Amino acid sequence: MALALKKKSDASVIVVPPWHPNLRIVENLPDTKVVRTAFFVNGAFMLVVILLTLYLGVQEWKLHEVNKQIADWQSQIDADSKQSDEDVALYTDFTLEEAKVDEVIEFVGSKPKLSSIILRLGAITPKKIAFDSLDFKDGGFNIRATIKGAPDPATSDASAYLKQLRTDRVLGPMFHEVDLLTLVKNPTSGRMVMEIFCAYKKEKKA
Repeated sequence: MALALKKKSDASVIVVPPWHPNLRIVENLPDTKVVRTAFFVNGAFMLVVILLTLYLGVQEWKLHEVNKQIADWQSQIDADSKQSDEDVALYTDFTLEEAKVDEVIEFVGSKPKLSSIILRLGAITPKKIAFDSLDFKDGGFNIRATIKGAPDPATSDASAYLKQLRTDRVLGPMFHEVDLLTLVKNPTSGRMVMEIFCAYKKEKKA
């Protein structure tokens, strides 16, 4: 009878890997990654450079457009400056002439009408007082007149005439003051001659 040889179980077999020393230096081994880290770093840096270049380019273009627009405006200003200077000079001359006209109008309007004054003086002056001259000035007018009759009552007549000028309803409001300047005897006629100054009221300016 043939003897059946019993085969040893595989579990009883211990496989020992071949031993060898690990002589690898990890730091010096090449990078075996498919996409290297340096690629991402360089890509990010290039992207930043491209974006910065585009930004600076856009800003430079805007600056160029602004400078171009300023140059166009300056060219227009230079073209219009001559006409503008002429207009300004014309306006200045017009303003000066207007001021002169306004001054004349103000001067004429601030003074009473001479004809009205003369007519009113003729109406209120007593018959014993005869005008020798009327001298109209900017601030008023002088009355030079001879008082008829004896010299003795001439002072009273002069005072009465001054009061009449001051209180007259037409002439009184025009005058700031009415003063008797002189009252002297005319050696030729023997009559008293008086000189009166009637000062206009000064209008208050706003």
